[in-house]
Amino acid sequence: MNDTLNIGLLAHVDAGKTTLTEKLLLLSGQTRKAGSVDDGTTHTDFLSVERERGISVKSAVTSIEYKGRRINIIDTPGHVDFAAEVERSLCVLDLAVLIISAAEGIQAQTEILFNALKATKTNIVIFINKTDRPGVGVDAVLNAIRTDFDKNVLLMTEVSGEGSRETSVKLKPFTGVFANEITALCGEFDDSLAEKYITGEDISESELKASLATSVNAGKIIPVFCGSAQNDVGVNELLDFIAEYMRPVRNLEGDALSGVIFKLEHDKSMGKISYVRLFSGELKNRDSIILPHGENKITQIRRPFADKYTDVGILTKGDVAAVCGLSNAKVGDIIGERNGLLRDYALSVPLLRVRVLHGDNVSVSQVLTAFRELSEEDPKLDCEYNEDEKEIDISITGMIQLEILSSLVRERYGFDVTFSEPTVIYKETPSSHGFGYDAYTMPKPCWAVIKFEIEPLPRGSGLQYSSIVPNGKILYRYQRHIETCLPEALKQGVYNWEVVDLKVTLVDGGSHHIHTHPLDFFLCTPLALIDGLQNTGTTLLEPVNTLRITAPEEYAGRIIGDMVAMRGVYDSPVIKNGSITLESHVPLSESMDYAVRLAMATSGKAVMSSRFYQYDICPEGLGKATKRRGVDPRDRAKWILYHRNAMRDAD
Repeated sequence: MNDTLNIGLLAHVDAGKTTLTEKLLLLSGQTRKAGSVDDGTTHTDFLSVERERGISVKSAVTSIEYKGRRINIIDTPGHVDFAAEVERSLCVLDLAVLIISAAEGIQAQTEILFNALKATKTNIVIFINKTDRPGVGVDAVLNAIRTDFDKNVLLMTEVSGEGSRETSVKLKPFTGVFANEITALCGEFDDSLAEKYITGEDISESELKASLATSVNAGKIIPVFCGSAQNDVGVNELLDFIAEYMRPVRNLEGDALSGVIFKLEHDKSMGKISYVRLFSGELKNRDSIILPHGENKITQIRRPFADKYTDVGILTKGDVAAVCGLSNAKVGDIIGERNGLLRDYALSVPLLRVRVLHGDNVSVSQVLTAFRELSEEDPKLDCEYNEDEKEIDISITGMIQLEILSSLVRERYGFDVTFSEPTVIYKETPSSHGFGYDAYTMPKPCWAVIKFEIEPLPRGSGLQYSSIVPNGKILYRYQRHIETCLPEALKQGVYNWEVVDLKVTLVDGGSHHIHTHPLDFFLCTPLALIDGLQNTGTTLLEPVNTLRITAPEEYAGRIIGDMVAMRGVYDSPVIKNGSITLESHVPLSESMDYAVRLAMATSGKAVMSSRFYQYDICPEGLGKATKRRGVDPRDRAKWILYHRNAMRDAD
């Protein structure tokens, strides 16, 4: 099938995403019975921890055939602690089905997901679920979508009996009022349709459908469907629309190989399994491919169905498959040529760091092996090992993630781990303009001289690097070494936190045609950089979250007082129908336990959501340094001795 479609199911937690996946599998004939989240029998939540807790923690890939089309479905987690799983899936989707609960409406996580889909130019179909719940109002949700998301939405179904078990939907006929609505919307993007409407010419149903398909696949219009996945309402209409209207918009022309590894798993018998989406070209069993970390030979290509596979032997353009044999693969690796369809977007930012603790019955090497493997699957865990103190540290997004990690380790590796109290991850940025210099010219043979100009940049700018040094002073191949080394060197600054939001310019230096060793500039770059950061000084940055709180009006004074006490910056509260809604930017260090405190203070009547806002300047005296990992370049003699030994080993 050359018309394969890759769709992702995205939602805030408890919106019914996994239930909808189960109904799609049943409707397509892929399964004989839909699994149940409550019973722990779902096909895409196949990990024991997922079935026990009734939540998705890993993206699951499955495949169906429906009306002559292959549709690959990626069921993603809804809980914010596992948003990195969603993030890694965005680049492979032709379409996202964004599920909104009619009962809870648009949640903070729904807004985050919608913004991510728009930023990555992913086409969207919205499914308003749970229309059978008492008190729901589809019109209210639809109005919120138009207000908060996009005015160009088109409700495709008529809903009757909403708020009851008798709720039902049917597709609107392409005539009368609905035909006029389609014409008005599509006419904004379809000149020929607009011209026919203006001149009074008849517009056929097929013309309306063709124009709608074009507008939807161009991301101009968002179709909206309603239903109750639990009661098999509206699912058929949704799947019919996807099969008939949606196209694989992320395929490339031509036969050049281009793909991406978006997910990794580890299997006891097959080893590392890489989930690959091909945008063009094809892969076969026994093909050799070059990845950034080495050449690999494919041993098997399998079509996934949750935790089961079918050997297919070939992966063609537009399809997704599980590829075995890529031992050097990492999440995000490009296969073949990189293309403009790959757009990175950060949905999750780990803001907390914890130490992994274990009992005497398990060795450090066993625990390290486990967490390095888990960190391969989720690079944002950023597993680091302090060899001197035999300590393993990881980064996390929330406390639920720790509960899941401990369960995963027990299930997969057979031992127990616990974790230290979390500490906030700070960052640092240059305080002023300055220069950094180092001349590594002794003991021979060596020669690397570097002079950096360092300038602070606005928040969120990241690293900007450039060079004004000609090849005659530092050979360009050595300048590439400097550029490659710089991001790693910036992982630890004056306070041993990552250094961000700065411009580094290579302004002077030198290499020697006889004495320069190929690794000299890798050794010298951190020395010149830390010299520069000591000259500029660095300012600590702390993570700030956006808290949105809704509570009875009687608690307004208490909540505003809490915001002030936590150094929060807030907008004027909105008071409506006896409730207060307040949005505030609050430092994470002040608000880590606020959800619990708020629940206690309001007897559980307040609702709070939290999402990362930005890193901002930490008031002097409130932040703190962290321990240095590895050899400190400020101890220049030890740094050179350590790396000279490594260089001799490399030789």
